[in-house]
Amino acid sequence: MVLGMTLAVSCVEKDGPDDGKGGSSTIPEGNVQVKFTPDRTSFLKNPMTGWVMYVSGTADPSYLDTEYYVPSLEKNVRVADYSTCIYVRTNWRNFNPEEGVYFWDDPNSSLYKIYTRAQELGLPMAFRVVVDGRDQGANTPQWVFDKGAKYWLENDRYPDRKVPNVLDPVWRECYEKFIEDFAKEFNDPSKIAFIDAYGLGKWGEGHNVCYEGLEPISWNSDGSVKEYAGKVSDNTVEYKENTMEWITSLYSRCFTKVPLVINYHRQIGHPRSSGKNAQPDSEHLLQIAIDNGYCLRADSFGMHNQDWGYNDWERNYVKQWNNRLPIILEGGYVWSNPGHQSSIAAEGYKTAGDVREGEFLEGQLACVNMMDFRVGDETRTWFEEAFTYIERFNEEGGYRLYPDRVSVPQTVKMGSDVTVTSRWLNLGWGFCPTNLQQWNQKYKVAYALLDMQTEKPVYQFVDESTDLSTWLKSSPASYTFDISMKGVAIGGYIWAVGLVDTTLQDEEGLNPVGLQVAVKKESLTEDGWVKLVNVTVN
Repeated sequence: MVLGMTLAVSCVEKDGPDDGKGGSSTIPEGNVQVKFTPDRTSFLKNPMTGWVMYVSGTADPSYLDTEYYVPSLEKNVRVADYSTCIYVRTNWRNFNPEEGVYFWDDPNSSLYKIYTRAQELGLPMAFRVVVDGRDQGANTPQWVFDKGAKYWLENDRYPDRKVPNVLDPVWRECYEKFIEDFAKEFNDPSKIAFIDAYGLGKWGEGHNVCYEGLEPISWNSDGSVKEYAGKVSDNTVEYKENTMEWITSLYSRCFTKVPLVINYHRQIGHPRSSGKNAQPDSEHLLQIAIDNGYCLRADSFGMHNQDWGYNDWERNYVKQWNNRLPIILEGGYVWSNPGHQSSIAAEGYKTAGDVREGEFLEGQLACVNMMDFRVGDETRTWFEEAFTYIERFNEEGGYRLYPDRVSVPQTVKMGSDVTVTSRWLNLGWGFCPTNLQQWNQKYKVAYALLDMQTEKPVYQFVDESTDLSTWLKSSPASYTFDISMKGVAIGGYIWAVGLVDTTLQDEEGLNPVGLQVAVKKESLTEDGWVKLVNVTVN
C-alpha cells in the first residue's frame, strides 16, 4: 500500500454563515459537489466532548452497566451508552497502597476492575487523585508518612484522617514518584480521556489547602471548635505559587499526550474554602496551570450560593477562555445528598428537573464541552426527569463536526494533480480543542481512495493546514486542497473524507479516522470515512 503525497499548496478561507447558496466555496472545474445533511441526534463518542460518567473508586464494575428508565423513550437505557468517558476521583492510597505497588498491577483491586470494564465498553478513563484526609480517611497512603512525611490532624479521634503538608520534601518526593509511574502506564489517550491534575485540599477540589497547619475558624455555642481550615500567614501567597508551579509542572512533564484540567475557583490553592470575593492571586495561579498545558473545569455549576458556589467571578473568568480552552462542567450536589436536600430551595430550585435545567443553562453560558453524570440520584434524575437536556446537550453542546459539502473529481489521469474542496461546520457551542498542548493539532482533514469492495483506504492525502480548533458555531470553514496523484495505480476507487489522528498509523502506514463526524450512517464506512463518489484513475 502507498501513502499518497500531497503538494505543498493548500489554501484556507473562512466563510460567513451559510446563505444557502454555497457561501464563498468555489467548485474546481471537473469536480462534482457532494452535499450532506447533518446527523443532529446520534450520540457521538469523541474525546473532550459529551457526558462524563462518574464512578466511585471502590465501586463494583457492574455499576458501569447501570440503567435508568426514560419516560419519553418508554424504556431503560444504559448510562454508559450516553457517555464519552468514565471519571474516578479517589484517594492516592487506592492507586498506590504500598510503596511500588499500583492498582494496574493488581487484577483484584476495584480500580483495576473498573478500568477493565471501561475498556470493554470502549470508554477511556479520567482520574483525580485526592490526598487530603479530612472528612474522608486515609487518602495519602500510610507508607508515605512512615517515610517521614509531615502531616496534621483536624481531630485526634480520627488518626487516619491525616492532612499532608504539601510543602514537605518527603511527601513531594513520594508523590512525584507515584505520578511518574502513573504516567508511564497511562500517558495514552486510548486509555485516558483527561487527568484532573491538581487534587489538593478538601476533597481534592483545590481549596482549603494546608501549607502551615490548621486553625479554628468557627465555634459551637459551648465554645468548642466547630470548623478548622488551613492556616493563613504572610507566607501564604508564596506557598500557593510554589505549590501550583510544582504540581502542574509535574503533571505536564509526565502526561504529554493526555489533556490535563484544573478546577477554576476564586479560592484556588487557598487555605480557606469559602468567600464571595476571589483571592487577589487566583487568576495568576490558574494562569500558571494554563501555561503548563492545562484546561479548565468547575465543580459547582448551578450552585448559586455566593459564599461557596459558582458565582460571578467564575462566570466572568471563564469568558476569556471560551473556544480557547475546553471547559468541563460538574454540577453541584443539590439533589441526591440527604444532608443537603434543603439546598434545592436555597439555590432557588423546586424540583430535580429544575436543578438539571439550571446546570444546563449555566453550562450553555460558559460554552462547556463536557457535562457530568454523577453517581446515584444525581444521574438518575437526569434520565428520569430531565432527559430532554441530555439530548439537547448532545445536539447543541461541545463540538459536533461535519462536512456540509465536498467537491472531488470523478475522473483522474494517473500522475496528475487534482484540487478538492470542502466546507466544515460545527453544530456545537464548544470547540474541538486540537490546539491543546497534548494534542498538538493531531486531528486533520484527510481524503482517501477506498477499495470499492472492502471500503478500506488504499491511498490517503492529509491536509496539514486544517485547524479544527477554529471551527466555531455559525462560522463555516472552507478549504481548497491540491493533491498529487503520483503513485496511484490505475483503477476504480471511492473518494472519501474524514478526520484522522495523525499520531496513529495502521499496518499500511495510513492514519485512521480519529473523530466521528455528524453524518448519517448510510454515508459512513465501518471505519468512519465519509463516502463521497466513485472515481476512476486512468
